Amino acid sequence: MKIKTAEFVVSNTDYKLCPKETLPEYAFIGRSNVGKSSLINALVNQKNLAKTSGKPGKTQLINHFKINNNWFLVDLPGYGYAAISKTKREEFKSMIHKYLINRKNLMCLFILLDIRHKAQTIDLEFMQKMGKEGIPFVMVFTKADKLSQTQIGKNLKNYKIEMLKNWESIPEIFITSSEKKRGIEDILNFIKIHNKSFDPTFCQ
Repeated sequence: MKIKTAEFVVSNTDYKLCPKETLPEYAFIGRSNVGKSSLINALVNQKNLAKTSGKPGKTQLINHFKINNNWFLVDLPGYGYAAISKTKREEFKSMIHKYLINRKNLMCLFILLDIRHKAQTIDLEFMQKMGKEGIPFVMVFTKADKLSQTQIGKNLKNYKIEMLKNWESIPEIFITSSEKKRGIEDILNFIKIHNKSFDPTFCQ
């Protein structure tokens, strides 16, 4: 898929205020500092569509971007913030959950995971929750340029072992590097294929 246009549409804290569900939608989420904004910018081939920051927790709203005028990319707040209050964490958690379970045109949730680290409890618990809620998702490992191919393979194998303790099968996996543009085309092709199966009448 070639990205011709990518434009910001709206930011809000309430799924009811999101754009009408007339286009297929793909949301991106992960722990703070996982490289979400960098990956989104790499996908749309722009430097500053999603705001990047060295300070974790930059995204605090549901951000909608319209891509090629025929699908939405959604930048969601991360989870696992350490530097915000418990009350604020609960607000984010509620906002994200309501969006995920109510958005009928959500085709897939891209859950970002740092390939450099072993499986984190918070990520495993979040994916487990998505499975129970019936939210379709894929696993996107980021920052692959920081490791050798051998180490990537080793870390991925260990992650799969951990996942299979609670899952019968593992969701689709993408290995990415925003810097090297690795995995970008794979994700865009995945979206292109799923766009074809979108039925707007289901959202009415």
